[in-house]
Amino acid sequence: MPDAALPWAVAYSGGADSTALLHAAQALWPGRVQAFHVHHGLQAAADGFVVHAEHTCAALGVPLRVARVQAGHAPGQSPEDAARQARYDTLAALARTHGAAWVLLGQHAQDQVETVLLALTRGAGLPGLAGMPEVMVRHGVRFGRPLLSVDGAALRAALQARGLPCVTDPSNADERYTRNRLRAQVLPALQAAFPGSLDTFARSARLAAQAQRLLDEVAAQDLLAVGEPPALRPLQA
Repeated sequence: MPDAALPWAVAYSGGADSTALLHAAQALWPGRVQAFHVHHGLQAAADGFVVHAEHTCAALGVPLRVARVQAGHAPGQSPEDAARQARYDTLAALARTHGAAWVLLGQHAQDQVETVLLALTRGAGLPGLAGMPEVMVRHGVRFGRPLLSVDGAALRAALQARGLPCVTDPSNADERYTRNRLRAQVLPALQAAFPGSLDTFARSARLAAQAQRLLDEVAAQDLLAVGEPPALRPLQA
């Protein structure tokens, strides 16, 4: 049965970002937080991530729910997209099973810049340029990104200062993946040339999201006015 006393769930990979989020959530809502860990079945290191998650959550007194999936990609689908889709599907299923009103995700400001840059390389319109939303609903479950405006480097420095352990995913260093190339090659140069880029990209993403919402509202009003399907009008003589 769902546990209504644990409304907050943290998508906890064991990495630095989700570790910072888990500690912050437990400090804010002690006794009302649970952790969801998705084992993607894609690399040998994943078993060690589960062990790390078990130790961390036991030390914090946070219930841990582990789900194992096989996130292989279909022909024509990128491995990143397949893993992301499997992760969200699994997190939503865990939330429904364990009564989580919210699933919190650890993406931070650099992740948002990467997302906007990826959208630009693909020639995206407003939906893509809006980047990642702070709040979204998938499969009837609410997801939140409370760290989206936080500097990821500052998060990692804070963890190191407190001596809080985290794991490093070996695949993050594989520059065959587009996002990893952006992270390793483009973001350092961008932040060196434009130190305020974390804030300015975030502002542009918010403006794009606002513009898209306005377009959606206008389109909905237009659809309401003409009917669905549009009502047929008699030809004028």
